Amino acid sequence: MSSRRMQEMLYTIEREYGWAAAETGRAAPPRRVLEAMSRVPREEFVPPAMQAYAYADNALPIGEGQTISQPFIVALMTDLLEPEADDVILEVGTGSGYQAAVLAELVRKVYSIEVVPSLAREAEQRLQRLGYRNIEVRTADGYRGLPRESPFDGIIVTAAASHVPPPLVEQLEPGGHLVIPVGRPYLPQELMVLTRDEKGKVKTRSVLGVAFVPLTGGQGRNLAGEEDAP
Repeated sequence: MSSRRMQEMLYTIEREYGWAAAETGRAAPPRRVLEAMSRVPREEFVPPAMQAYAYADNALPIGEGQTISQPFIVALMTDLLEPEADDVILEVGTGSGYQAAVLAELVRKVYSIEVVPSLAREAEQRLQRLGYRNIEVRTADGYRGLPRESPFDGIIVTAAASHVPPPLVEQLEPGGHLVIPVGRPYLPQELMVLTRDEKGKVKTRSVLGVAFVPLTGGQGRNLAGEEDAP
């Protein structure tokens, strides 16, 4: 891991926070989030051909039409989740495993769902090799969550859905946050935060315009509103 490149990435995250503060309501990233990200070797989560760009503030392709999110977005979504040390978190969209690794530095347990079997296998092997023992990767339809393991203290979705999946809301612990990008591909998307209170009432707020690959799953359709390929 290049300490210089890592420090440049962390500085860029802080700068991006300042630029987006009017929209997000957050002037600076929490120190503990930056410290967690500083312990995760991002170059391990991108293909060899992309490693020179691993610490740039860009999303990068990881294969199977999926991407690893830009560091600023990883930091912001982690921040919005408000993770605590004893939390159990559900991540929908494992991808390379990078977001799960960042969360694993902050919470007790991370369950991560990936619908693409090859990505799930590779992420699981990578996370095990890097020593993450508090992450459990499942190959499944993230739209439905993991009801047997619920409720979760927080849920994070790393792909865009055309609507918020009701099963995920149902699996959220009262007081917990669901962080999810909502919108269709190539059209405006919004990063949303949903909070469920003790009575089950859900409060929703829009945080920032974003661009994510579509979340697939949910009764034979992908959540961008298009038919899945047979």
